[in-house]
Amino acid sequence: MQNRSLAFWLFLTPVILGLGIVVVIPFFYGLFYSFTDWNGITANEFLGFENYIKLFQENEFMSSIWFTVKFAVVTVILLNIMGLGLALLVTRNIKSSNLLRTVFFMPNLIGGLILGFIWQFIFISVFGDIAGLTGIEGLNGWLSTTNTGFWGLVILTAWQMAGYIMIIYIAYLENIPKELIEAAKIDGESSFQRFKNITFPLVAPAFTVSMFLTLSMAFKIYDQNLSLTNGGPFNSTQMVAMEIVRTAFSDNQMAYAQAKAVIFFLIVAVIAMTQVYYNKKREVEM
Repeated sequence: MQNRSLAFWLFLTPVILGLGIVVVIPFFYGLFYSFTDWNGITANEFLGFENYIKLFQENEFMSSIWFTVKFAVVTVILLNIMGLGLALLVTRNIKSSNLLRTVFFMPNLIGGLILGFIWQFIFISVFGDIAGLTGIEGLNGWLSTTNTGFWGLVILTAWQMAGYIMIIYIAYLENIPKELIEAAKIDGESSFQRFKNITFPLVAPAFTVSMFLTLSMAFKIYDQNLSLTNGGPFNSTQMVAMEIVRTAFSDNQMAYAQAKAVIFFLIVAVIAMTQVYYNKKREVEM
């Protein structure tokens, strides 16, 4: 660090200042306000851990955490399988590979709110019409139950993010030395054996990156939840981010919402760091 040039620090200073002003300072302010009765303007009384004790006794907040954890587990697994599968498809020597890459990535360019309303129309109107024509009653009222609302959110997120995760896997797949693949072919290894013994170990760093991104995205999702189900029915599909926003702006309990946000941050940080540590360890073993 002592050998860095003056130019290095001059270029780095705006980034450090921006990070400090936008992220670090507000975080510590929020941490302080979570121990008070802050109403968004003033804090008149220091409450200690009262807000934190209260939130662990609130069924709605704990239910939203459990729903978000289930959603994160399913989407992380599904997105990484889909992303790797799409990457393997478009890195084959086919003429339409560039077109397919564009098509698969395009949903990621659409805003979450717009996607939510599009899929809401599909789940309600299109599925309802299909149910009327085929007589499949399970397609009626797709977003009216907790179970189907959950899978609706999973489908929307997978459709939006699979192309983005695909790009990460493509970057690692295209860096695999072709000589290794050719040598494996000469040795008579099948496609599955080449994937298991060569491709999979060499793209292991991509799993670390992709799982970190998908985990953090799954826990922080808000706009898709708002536009697709709005937390219904009866807040049973309400994720943590939406629950915190409603506590702050609908119930006007700013300090209490800030305490929830701190706990939410700790949960996401612990899970994400544990995942990165475990995956990095697995990379070395591979």
